[in-house]
Amino acid sequence: MTTYSGGCQCGAVRFRVRGTLKDSSICHCRMCQKAFGAYYAPLVSVRGAELEWTRGEHKKFRSSNYVERGFCGDCGTPLTYEAPDGIAIAAGAFDDPSELPPVIQFGTEGRIAFVDHLHELPARQTEEDAEAAPFVLEIVSYQHPAHDTATWPEGERPWRH
Repeated sequence: MTTYSGGCQCGAVRFRVRGTLKDSSICHCRMCQKAFGAYYAPLVSVRGAELEWTRGEHKKFRSSNYVERGFCGDCGTPLTYEAPDGIAIAAGAFDDPSELPPVIQFGTEGRIAFVDHLHELPARQTEEDAEAAPFVLEIVSYQHPAHDTATWPEGERPWRH
C-alpha cells in the first residue's frame, strides 16, 4: 500500500494518505480559481484511500451549498475540497506532487484561454533573476520541509514576532 504525506507551508497542519491515488485533476471553475488564488486548482481525490490528519486541524469555508474548502488557519494554504462524493487534497500540499500527475480537467467552461499557452512563455530559474533582484540569492525558507517531522516549528514562527 502506497503512503503519501503532505501539509501546509507553515507545518501547522499535516496529513498522511494510505492507498492508491489515481484521480488527480485540475479544476478551472471560478470557485476553484478563487479558492486557490490561481488560474486553476490542482486536486487529488482521496476517495477509497485512508486519510489521516497527523498534525493540527484545518479550518473550513463553505463555498457553496455542497462544498467546504479546507485551509490552514495559520498560513492560509489551501488544503481540501470536501463534497458529498468525497474529499480531494490540494496537489501542491503533497510532499511530492510530481507523483500525482493530473489525468482529467474539470470546470473547463471557466478555463482562462492563456492557460493553454503557459508552456510557451520564456522561462528562467530563480538564480537568473539575481541581477534584478539580488535578494533571491539570500532567501532562507521558513516553510515546513517536504517531509514529516517529529516537531515543528523549531523555535518561534517568524511571522508571530
